[in-house]
Amino acid sequence: MIRDITIGQHFPGNSLVHRLDPRMKIILTMGYIVLLFLAANPGGLVLATVLLGILYRVAKIPLKLIVKSLKPILPIILFTVVLNLFFITGQGSPLFEMGFIKVYIEGVRYAVLMGVRIVLLIAGTSLLTYTTSPISLTDAIERLLSPLAKLHCPVHELAMVMTIALRFIPTLIEETDKIMNAQKARGAQLDSGTLQQRMKAMVPILIPLFVSAFRRADELAMAMECRCYRGGEGRTRLKQLRLTSTDWASFGVCMVIFAGIWATNLLFTGL
Repeated sequence: MIRDITIGQHFPGNSLVHRLDPRMKIILTMGYIVLLFLAANPGGLVLATVLLGILYRVAKIPLKLIVKSLKPILPIILFTVVLNLFFITGQGSPLFEMGFIKVYIEGVRYAVLMGVRIVLLIAGTSLLTYTTSPISLTDAIERLLSPLAKLHCPVHELAMVMTIALRFIPTLIEETDKIMNAQKARGAQLDSGTLQQRMKAMVPILIPLFVSAFRRADELAMAMECRCYRGGEGRTRLKQLRLTSTDWASFGVCMVIFAGIWATNLLFTGL
């Protein structure tokens, strides 16, 4: 299951989504996330799903990759759905009642909407990392946060740390998988026993994982120092970020769709 996690991975390509300015992709992704939680009806989420499906189609990234990446977080999604199902009350008689447990139609509706929101949230943010290289993400985040430099905020270092952390997620996942296989080869029972026994079995995995993470961090720091890295002051870039007409056209199309998603709230509430 660990191998199914694809967060932070980049899949090179030459599609329209890949060629968009990374700053524009970050802004549109943030707007998409906000709209997911503002959409309080099935119509808005349907439009958001269609938009995401079209973008994945244009980027030529198979949808089965998203299904595969959702497997590790499926318990979190189910826990959120069940939590909303049993704790959201409504008017009228419940659909199901057993002791103190009552399930209302409002709870079912809200649980389904919340589950779909989480799936779309993960798929939407994953599209950003799938189609944008870590270097481009670093430059985009630094440019977007550049106004904070006037407040003496270390913008370049902050962007670099965020991108490195995102980039090392696949590396740490691969390292965890190797350690787990090594422990299983030594007879460790990681997939059986009670919950307490499984938690204790994770200790021999976490310790070498932390040691490996600190060693990789030290090697990365050493490599950056050997290359005379001194932060963002006076640093030049091989590729300059420039917004093109394609970026603005994509922004306009997405804004129209975002407005349609927002308009569904007015339609469904009868305003």
